[in-house]
Amino acid sequence: MKFKNAKIRMLDLDLKGCIYLNTFSHSERVASFFKLISRLGDGMFWYVMLAVVWILQGLMYGLQILYVIMSSLIGTGIYKVLKHKTVRPRPYQVHQVIRLGERPLDHFSFPSGHTLHAVMATTVLGYVQPILLILMLPFTVLVAVSRMVLGLHYPSDVAVGAMIGGAVASIIVLSAPVLNIVL
Repeated sequence: MKFKNAKIRMLDLDLKGCIYLNTFSHSERVASFFKLISRLGDGMFWYVMLAVVWILQGLMYGLQILYVIMSSLIGTGIYKVLKHKTVRPRPYQVHQVIRLGERPLDHFSFPSGHTLHAVMATTVLGYVQPILLILMLPFTVLVAVSRMVLGLHYPSDVAVGAMIGGAVASIIVLSAPVLNIVL
């Protein structure tokens, strides 16, 4: 019974957080800003960061970039399995008070793939080229917040996406020396 009550409280808190953050999308300027962040988080920002790392590290870094891309595929695999196993509807689909601010890339909410990839890319690329953290850390936070402001994810979706991205990135960074990859 305690577990059930705790789960209900957690879901209620999750919804309240989502509703609160989504109210910011009622301002057209805020909504437009977070739509732009979300679209850049679809991949364009990360492709630019990969190119910048490649330029700063030199052509020899090409092999390591392939390793980073492969790790992204692992993150995507985990994300897709969880999406299809949990089939959690997006907040705007369940709660009429949630305003949809951007068209989703897929049907389900849990976990946030944008956040997963943002945290993972920021961690790995920041390890390789720490100066880029000046750009990547704030952008990663904005991507995570955008998902809730736009009514696409609950805070728990974003938190779990960030944890998975951090875990995958940690494995990459820690396993690189074992695999003789110079990050």
